[in-house]
Formats: sequence, structure tokens, C-alpha cells
Amino acid sequence: MDCAIKNGTIVTAERIVKADIGIQGEKVAAIEPGLKGDKIIDASGLYVFPGFIDPHVHLLMAIGDLISSDDFTTGTIAAACGGTTTVIDFTENYRGDDLLEGVKTRRAQADGKVAVDYSLHLTLADATDKTLEQLSLLAQEGYASAKLYTTYEGLRLQDGEILRLLAATRDCGVLPMIHTENNDAIAYLTAELLRQGKTAPKYHPMSRPPLVEAEAANRVTILAQLVNAPLYIAHLTCRETLERVQAARQRGQKVYAETCPQYLLLSQDDYERPGFEGAKFVLSPPLRDKSNWGVLWSALADGALQVVATDHCPWYYETQKVRGRDSFAKIPNGAPGIETRVPLLFSEGVGKGRLSLQRFVEVCATAPARLFGLYPRKGTIAVGSDADLVIYDPDKEVTLSYKTLHQRVDYCPYEGRVVRGYPRTVLLRGQVIVEDGHFIGYAGQGQFIPGKAFAFQS
Repeated sequence: MDCAIKNGTIVTAERIVKADIGIQGEKVAAIEPGLKGDKIIDASGLYVFPGFIDPHVHLLMAIGDLISSDDFTTGTIAAACGGTTTVIDFTENYRGDDLLEGVKTRRAQADGKVAVDYSLHLTLADATDKTLEQLSLLAQEGYASAKLYTTYEGLRLQDGEILRLLAATRDCGVLPMIHTENNDAIAYLTAELLRQGKTAPKYHPMSRPPLVEAEAANRVTILAQLVNAPLYIAHLTCRETLERVQAARQRGQKVYAETCPQYLLLSQDDYERPGFEGAKFVLSPPLRDKSNWGVLWSALADGALQVVATDHCPWYYETQKVRGRDSFAKIPNGAPGIETRVPLLFSEGVGKGRLSLQRFVEVCATAPARLFGLYPRKGTIAVGSDADLVIYDPDKEVTLSYKTLHQRVDYCPYEGRVVRGYPRTVLLRGQVIVEDGHFIGYAGQGQFIPGKAFAFQS
């Protein structure tokens, strides 16, 4: 064996076992006691998790003349330091753009620069015959998922387009991820608030209340039912949307949903911070009332929510968020989180009895791998799987701060929060890339990982 990880407690979604892990090349070659290797990593007293997967990140994302502050190198180094070894980003094409060119451009931005492995969701911004033809071609090349929007200029789709795209993704084995907010409701509410002179960041959640999200989720699940297509609901924030998702499942539909740490641990109270500080938390859908926390944690524990992603989209507070000082509608939406997801979920989930160890692995690694066609290469620890492994110290305490994190941004939404449990060693395909909080890999070490077609049975 090239390497043996010894004396650790292996945790997957299926089991917890004390055993050694043997690595040969880039793969897990053996899981059993008493293994030997050219290199030995002692994991005594530590957990060994599969490398975690973040299926919703926005690196090097352009909005007008602004570009999100993490690029494919800085963002994936931060991901690695937080225990994430695979990310899924998006093609950044808009209505009328050529989808094949969108893929080519995005691959050129990432290949040779990523520090962890990655895949891409296709952005479907229109439903022309050309887009549908290109979707079918790309599905055969390992692009196994696509993003659809019900809001944002240049991205939002009409119901007829959504129907056409859902039918097309169904036919070619592509899982559609949908951002669900009612665009007309947002426009109306935003205009009313601004007309009344309500321009501060604290009015952002009032422009996009829970019913705005829930209505769009309800509508797209009904559209999906009409064409018998599966759905994946992005960044679910509240009980109102969860109820609509559950209703669809009760009708027999295949509807999956993710939430994010910000909706489990932050609230609309953060918009009330003094001065312009609330702008740090302007993201969409917005933070909600604290009463949703327990609902979402319970939904994660019992399987009503399948995934915890980040929607990582950082903007500098001092130079980019400040664009919206005269109107919350001009504040670039998004917040950092690619590095803090796993420690927060372990500390607040496992550490506080909200999630079992196995469920923690399921929502942060295994379910994303299964849903987006990466399993069993990713998302588990099994003979033949990639040796993406996180050796995790359950007792290490870390105070989160933008000054010590690797995310390239000038604030942390969880500044000063102490988490218990943190990655000690991170391996990507058999190579150690993080040791004791230090990134020791290199930009370009990551690879594009094609996904397998979504196995949706009607």
C-alpha cells in the first residue's frame, strides 16, 4: 500500500467501524484491521470521513461589473481547509448565450486552477431548440445536472419554458436544480419598499418573504408533476416551502431539497446590526425568522431535507457590498461559507445532538454524490472509491474569523463563533492536501469529475 490510515473510526452514511484504510494510487484499496503502508497516518481518537461535497457554490461569478471575491483557486483552497474535496459550480451563461460556449468558458476558468475536484451544473437560461439539443449532447459528456431560475433578469424562465426544460432534463437523465422565488412578487414588494423610503439592508427580507419562495416552489413542483420530472429545490429556507415540497412528495413526486448553514444558524435579526452591517447578510432567499431553525434541523434529521450546501458567493463588504448604501436592492447578493459548512454542521449538528454522525455524512457527502452522479467514486469510503478522506478531530476548538480562514473576503458571517470539531488532515485522491489547518496541496491538483445520468424511475 502507498499509504495506510490506521486506528481511526471510519464513518460513512451506512456504517461506523474501527478499521484501517489502505490507499493505492488514487483509490481506496482495502478497509480492514492491521494494514501496512509505505506511509502511515495515525488517526487514533479521530474520525475518518469521506471527503465532503458542496454541490452549490459560485466562484468567480460576475454580476454586472462586479466579480465575486473567491476565484477557482482561492475558493477551492478554502473548501479543502474546511474538509470539502469536491465542489459543484455552474456555467455562467445567460438568456441567448450558447450553452456549449458557456461550458467551454467555465472549464477554461477552472481547469488547472482548482485545488479540489469539481463538476458543473449547466445553467439553462432559455428553452430554445438549440439549447435543448446542446443539453442532450452535454448530458452524454457527464453534465448530469442543470440550474433553472424563476427570478433574476437574464436567467428567469417563464412557466412554458420551465415545462419544456423539465421534460428535456427528464429525457436525458439530468437532474434540474431550481431557485424558487416569485419574480413579480419581488419586483412589486421591492418597488413599494423603496417608494416608502425603506432602503436599508433590513428591508431586504421584506422584499422576499417566505411566501415568495413557497409560491414558486409550489408552482414548479406542479409543473414537474405535469411532465413527470424529478426536481431538486435549491437553498430551502423556511417551513412554508418545506410544506410545499412535502405536499409534492405526498403526491408521489421525486422532489429533493437542500438547505444551507446560514438558514440553520443565522436569522433576519442579523439585518438589524448597526450601521450598514446588515449588508453582510444580504443573500437570496434571505435569512428567516429563528422559528424556522428547529423546523429545518428536524427536516435534516428525518430525511425531509437531503443535502446541506453553502451557496457560497462572497463579496467584499468594504468595496462591493457598499454599492447598495442607498438601496438594499443594489447590494450584491451572497455570502461566504465554503470553508465553514462542515465544522458548523459537525459542531451544531452532531455536537448538539441534532444529527447523528452517519446523517451528518449523508447530508454533507453521500446524498450530494448520489444525486449528482458522482457516487460511489465520491461520497463514501469503499474499496475502489477515490481516496478523498477527511481525518477529523472531534475535540479541536476553533474560533471562526475572516482573519484566519482562507476564504478571500473581508468578513465572516460567523465571526467569533467557536466550533468544536475540525479537520486535521484532508486527502484528495490519496494525496494529503491539508495538514493541521494548512493547505499543502497546489492549485491545479483538482480535476473535472463527470457525473452519471440521474436514474429517475417513473
